[in-house]
Amino acid sequence: MKHINSKLVCGALTLCAAMSLTSCSDDFLKEDAGHLYSDALLETGDGALKMAAGLYGNIRWHFGYEWAYGITLYGCDEFTTGADNTSEIWNTYDNNLNPLDFTRALGAPNNNCPPVSALWNQMYYGISTANLVLSKASQVADEDSRNKAMGEAYFLRGYNYYRLFAQYGGVVLQTEPANGEVKKDYTRATEEQTLNQVIADLEQAYQLLPTSKWRGNGTWTKYTAAHFLAKALLFRQSERCGKWNGSYDKSADLNRAINLCNEVIAACPLAPNYSDLYANWTGINCPNEGLDEILMAAEHNGDATTQGRFGNRTYNYFSPQFSNFSGGWIKRGAYIGEMDFQRCRPTEYTYSTFDNVNDARMWKTFKTIYGLNNQQQSAADLQAKYGLTPEQCPTIGDQGCIFILNKKSDHRFDGEPYGTFGRGGQDHTFINPETGKWVPNAFPLFLDGKYVLNTYGVSGNPATSNVFCGINKTADGSRTAEKGDAHRDVIMARSGETYLVKAECQVRLGQYQEAINTINIIRARAQWKQGEDRSYYSDGSIAFLKADGGMTDNAIAGNNSNCKDANGKTMTMTDAYYASHLHKNTYYLSTGIAETTAPSDLQIKSYTQLPQEDEDILAAIGATGDYDRMLNFVFNERTRECLGEWNRWEELSRAGLLIKRAKAFNPEAQNITANKHELRPIPQAFIDALQNSDGTNLSSEQKKAWQNPGY
Repeated sequence: MKHINSKLVCGALTLCAAMSLTSCSDDFLKEDAGHLYSDALLETGDGALKMAAGLYGNIRWHFGYEWAYGITLYGCDEFTTGADNTSEIWNTYDNNLNPLDFTRALGAPNNNCPPVSALWNQMYYGISTANLVLSKASQVADEDSRNKAMGEAYFLRGYNYYRLFAQYGGVVLQTEPANGEVKKDYTRATEEQTLNQVIADLEQAYQLLPTSKWRGNGTWTKYTAAHFLAKALLFRQSERCGKWNGSYDKSADLNRAINLCNEVIAACPLAPNYSDLYANWTGINCPNEGLDEILMAAEHNGDATTQGRFGNRTYNYFSPQFSNFSGGWIKRGAYIGEMDFQRCRPTEYTYSTFDNVNDARMWKTFKTIYGLNNQQQSAADLQAKYGLTPEQCPTIGDQGCIFILNKKSDHRFDGEPYGTFGRGGQDHTFINPETGKWVPNAFPLFLDGKYVLNTYGVSGNPATSNVFCGINKTADGSRTAEKGDAHRDVIMARSGETYLVKAECQVRLGQYQEAINTINIIRARAQWKQGEDRSYYSDGSIAFLKADGGMTDNAIAGNNSNCKDANGKTMTMTDAYYASHLHKNTYYLSTGIAETTAPSDLQIKSYTQLPQEDEDILAAIGATGDYDRMLNFVFNERTRECLGEWNRWEELSRAGLLIKRAKAFNPEAQNITANKHELRPIPQAFIDALQNSDGTNLSSEQKKAWQNPGY
């Protein structure tokens, strides 16, 4: 984080903390009680801006623990669980996903399962603080300071209510500061009232916020507000609001959203290279964190005094469990920019939705090669065990694990002509035809026209496989401890998504070819450029060493690692880094095409002729008719452009696609139920604490009326 004051500032009691619903909220108040601003200070321009700066701390919560992926990515079409069941209930929709927080006392495997009350509590904390800023900043004499502070407060309140609405539907609308009052008699607003509050707040933010990032990277601007206002207007015209949105002019909402998107697109251009968004992260506060495309980010840095309550834990969630299945050939450590907690395992759908020849996003997102960084067996042992020649024996810095991202129609590996596939703990004989060496861990996506990647896991159960090809969007080589917090910002909105919002609006207006034309712009960036090396790979691990592209050397670069070379000597962290990060992918092995530096073409000529990847997906879910086909096509493109970017559940639920696509593409989500799981349960702890205006407790029927259908 740069320039923005990241210290959390507690301005008022939150709705949930005031009701003492969770010890977490109590602790939060205790931590920040010493940072209360006086009313007089808040009414000055400087004081109001400092208080508004504290609002930014609220969004860091989203990426502090397991809820980052549990409530946003699980239970959808793109990701399923690995072999770890920490947050399994959010993916399987079993009966433990209910109004009670799933704890050890209720049978949870550990204490880390995302509680159903987490988002509810934290969003109201931010709303309460925003209310205080609004109540005081309105009295600031200086117009510029007043507008900036109020614009930021309106934005956070609108954003938090957007998240609450997307997850729970109608919620409690609190638009005045609590001022220390412990209130227990609340009324639940309707879905219509809640979304209209979102739209009103974001409209105010859009009118008040400046266009410049005046606080530095991460500043909420007019374009940040415009992006989310467009999403809110789109939401009002989406399927989930179909029961009540008939009184709102569809054309007016969607055309306003399109105009807002056009404004964002014009002012916040796409980064030229998709890799610049995620793969080319070179260190704390690196230039790419200030790309014009980035509209909103939860900012982080290496200063422990500004960390606040929540650090960035997202580097844990997208990698396969290589330290377990690799047979000791790959050791994890801070020199690899990820931890292998194997939470988010891509589904067959996710891999298959990419054109693996022409779409560079696939190869700039998936990590297909891990370097061999620990000599587990000697060349002599390998020759004796597998009959290898000396030239076929791998050593430090060779390929330790490869994922072949081939297509179902690709039969080059049927019959295993290059040897059998398998993980390091299994006997297998695969010799990479490109290198001529045995690979300790080698896995294809498809053999004999069947999806097989999920069959290589240690458990032997495809539903709990720890073997998969993960994504690199959170890799961070600046960590100074294996399990230390990451320091990179987490992108929460960017104009690449704005194009997709615009395209969906066009689909809903029946402007199908116009939607294709809009999406073709982001697909143009995804094409290989003339002269580009398609076999090159990088990720945020490069922040570990200046010599390999990082801004500075990691402080632990000279320390000893847990890796040993072929002579049994302990390697330094620097040596382990070079052995692990090979800057290569499996592009040519996966596609089988001849080496080329020619540009590729991803342009779609007509909405009646979609790519084969999309046609296969549309057939699998039975999508027919122009509207159904095009709406699902937009969501396929969302996968290709925005995979793992923290909003899939909300987007699918909004568009009425959650049930169908989860059932079609996520084998572990078969308990998902229509008319229930499109919304989350209202936390029971909140409902139980409610009272009537006369101080009496709610009756069972009154409590039931508060709860969402099916819970």
